[in-house]
Amino acid sequence: MENCQGWAARDPSGVLSPYKFNRREPRNDDVSIKISHAGVCYADVHWTRNSFGDSKYPLVPGHEIVGVVTEVGCDVARFKVGDHVGVGVYVDSCRDCEYCDVRREIYCQKGLVTTFNSLDKDGTITKGGYSSHIVVHERYCHKIPDGYPMEKAAPMLCAGLTVYTPMIKHNMNQPGKSLGVIGLGGLGHMAVKFGKAFGLKVTVISTSESKREEAISLLGADKFILSKDSDQMASAVKPLDFIIDTASGDHQFDPYLSLLKVDGLMVLVGFPSEIKISPIQLNFGSRCIAGSATGGTKDTEEMIDFCAKNKIYPDVEIIKIDYINEALDRLTKNDVRYRFVIDIEKSFS
Repeated sequence: MENCQGWAARDPSGVLSPYKFNRREPRNDDVSIKISHAGVCYADVHWTRNSFGDSKYPLVPGHEIVGVVTEVGCDVARFKVGDHVGVGVYVDSCRDCEYCDVRREIYCQKGLVTTFNSLDKDGTITKGGYSSHIVVHERYCHKIPDGYPMEKAAPMLCAGLTVYTPMIKHNMNQPGKSLGVIGLGGLGHMAVKFGKAFGLKVTVISTSESKREEAISLLGADKFILSKDSDQMASAVKPLDFIIDTASGDHQFDPYLSLLKVDGLMVLVGFPSEIKISPIQLNFGSRCIAGSATGGTKDTEEMIDFCAKNKIYPDVEIIKIDYINEALDRLTKNDVRYRFVIDIEKSFS
């Protein structure tokens, strides 16, 4: 019954190795997908290494998945065999709560099922995209437009969506406005690309001086601030309308909030262990801070179409699955520009 090849972690060491398991046969509303590529997200590090104490082993990670439809259930209307499709952070939800009703399924109140390490409705534990194929309800599949490179599409299903969704929700797409991006990794570099596509003036804020050249010359940012340099931070007070904070490591917030104009907004998409803010930074500047987690199916489809129309692509490093342990170690050291993508098709051929 082991019809799927994959790589799994067996314990909190997080070391992955070959693993065979069984995927369900497609139901009437399911799509079966031969996976071609899978992006490597920091979530894969967290859950393979049991960072949150809830990892269920053997654990097959991966929630940035693209591939080709090989089979559809009899009730599937949106896809056909041969279509290029993607699957993101979740593969099911209750479909009838107030958030599912408006296609913001990521906030489902009754039964969000994530793509891996989650209890599925049939009692099994979901297994992700570090595998040869996946079977998913059609609602949680997304058409990848013809001509959009599959290896570039994979990271959009998490990294891209995570920054695109709050930018649209909070009107960070007004040409001429100013955007600060904290952190220049998988999420941060996509925030820069979206910001430029929206016509914003983009400032990258980083703790590393080595990021200056790539931020401006490679990604097209307008300005760069070294956050460890107090003079640079002080000279940049109140130039920004918006900030996207992609940093997951613990860091101070007040120095960054001081960069916002009156009525400015900071959106947090990373996961530091805590947030400490002086009320003065919020109250005396009429500033706001908000959080955001990826996006719903509506956001996903709009983002994919926007990227295809505007030729927005993540910068990726292609690897095979047998390099994944080295890649995850490099990811913990921020040693990637800017997203690893596993060539699944070549890995399991």
